[in-house]
Amino acid sequence: MHNAETIWIIGATEGIGEALAREWASDGARLILSARSEDQLKYLAASLGPDHVALPLDVGDRASLDAAAEVIAKIGPLDRVVHLAALYDPGKVADLGPDTAAQIVSVNLTGSFHIAQIAPPLLRMGGQLALCGSVAGYIGLPQGQIYSATKAGVINLAQSLHAELAGHIDVRLINPGFVDTRLTQRNDFAMPAMLTPKAAASAIIKGLRSRRFEVHFPRRLTVALKLLSALPYWAALPLTRRLTR
Repeated sequence: MHNAETIWIIGATEGIGEALAREWASDGARLILSARSEDQLKYLAASLGPDHVALPLDVGDRASLDAAAEVIAKIGPLDRVVHLAALYDPGKVADLGPDTAAQIVSVNLTGSFHIAQIAPPLLRMGGQLALCGSVAGYIGLPQGQIYSATKAGVINLAQSLHAELAGHIDVRLINPGFVDTRLTQRNDFAMPAMLTPKAAASAIIKGLRSRRFEVHFPRRLTVALKLLSALPYWAALPLTRRLTR
């Protein structure tokens, strides 16, 4: 039954993570909520009811994650782990500072690697581990810079995990399109097929309850980008170049 689940959401304080927390809490799930902001986590957990745990951490800090795993191991086996935490800094490759680039890689890609190692022992047999990529990881687009590159890495990591953990852990990949969050509000370009966090959360929950490896939405955007990424370079690169301002 869905309402008996224990779910760990990483990146839970706002946007898609918060919307997922509210949806699952209303369905009766017991939640472990993680992000860097302790105050926001405690406020969210308290607003959802007495059965939820606020567990602050930094996915870029392995020691922080190891400490969190020790706490969760005492709570009991998890049914799902959903990893959403990410950093984003829009702009061209040449405009991004090296320190910011390193931080984005640390959180988005290395952070996903940490979760990929830490989460499986905390899950029940057949439990679910969902990593969040992005449609930005399908193909290199203008102003995608290091964020898109890290999300391409997360997609590849999830594919490897799916093969390595088959029969033990149900590995899933979430690839959202544009969702109206603090991150996308930094963009200064048109974002087609924008969704609310609540709509994105509903799509994720439905997708994770299906048998599909990849949960991607909205399809009017994701299918077009999938087709673009499937083209040979001689056809795809002129199309992506036309997107450069």
